Amino acid sequence: MTAPLRLALASAALAVAASASAAQEVTLRLGHVEAPASTTHVMLEKVAEMVSEKTDGAVALQIFPQSQLGSQREMTEAVQFGALDATAGPVAFMGGFNPVASIMDIPFLYPADPEKAQAIRESGFSDAFCESFNSRGVTCVSHYPNGTKQFTSSKPIETVAEFEGQSFRVMESAVLVESMGAIGVKGVPIPFGELYTALQTGVVDGEENPLDTIFNMKFFEVQDYLALSNHGAIENVVLFSPMVWTGLDESHREAISSSLQEIIPEMMAHKAAAGETSLEAIRAAEVTVIEPSAEEIAALREKMFPAARDAFLARSGEEGAKLFEAYQAAYDAVMN
Repeated sequence: MTAPLRLALASAALAVAASASAAQEVTLRLGHVEAPASTTHVMLEKVAEMVSEKTDGAVALQIFPQSQLGSQREMTEAVQFGALDATAGPVAFMGGFNPVASIMDIPFLYPADPEKAQAIRESGFSDAFCESFNSRGVTCVSHYPNGTKQFTSSKPIETVAEFEGQSFRVMESAVLVESMGAIGVKGVPIPFGELYTALQTGVVDGEENPLDTIFNMKFFEVQDYLALSNHGAIENVVLFSPMVWTGLDESHREAISSSLQEIIPEMMAHKAAAGETSLEAIRAAEVTVIEPSAEEIAALREKMFPAARDAFLARSGEEGAKLFEAYQAAYDAVMN
């Protein structure tokens, strides 16, 4: 057991004891891996204020950013074992914990229009996706968008044909590797902390990340091209310990779940603004910014989506097939 996890366990035990001694007052600890300036942290702090207001101060939601309570895996396990109240985590880090979560690795899962994308989530898909976590010892209380991935490379990527023969860093996901292979790109899993050097030394030609990550991690310094492809969804979930969640008053659960839902439009606006600010800085650094045509986006989706879908379905069994059916029904309802 690591030191951060031991700290989380000890602190959570003290919090449980303290909350038990207070008649109606509850203190809940929520950890995440993102920076204090991130959209996730800024918005969760607002959620904490909303929850306090709705409960007249009876529920205090304490937010711990930047892996203060452990890695995402450690925090997810701590929530599963009841040692931590809650965590807000990127779905991309949870494929090992919940294999069907890798549906989010499928490129072009959502349309580029953020309102239509959110309508797909709210048409039943988000509920089905959240439910997939509940059989794994956690309670999924919220599922929210956290930006979209773009392509960068040291080589031209203006057309689908230009991707052929390049190598891109991807997260460790068979779905991502298969989707890259469909456009002739070799997907290479590389730890995130090693990516800048890998790009700088030519170990890989390119990568995929949201605009603010590309800027904050300075990947644009070692890349010549950026394609505004909006091809990959970055999604997060808020997971609670089932013991903690069921132990809360119904009104307190409603205050938390409704606040997390109400904050989503502001979260999306905050993330979009961060992306625009980052894009301006990237343009100023004289990176060639490509805005693919609708035809080029369609050509990318036509190749990448089926390959990734098939890889997901082959690895996720009946549960994955049912989740994909829920997605397809939601997509058709919004787009047709």
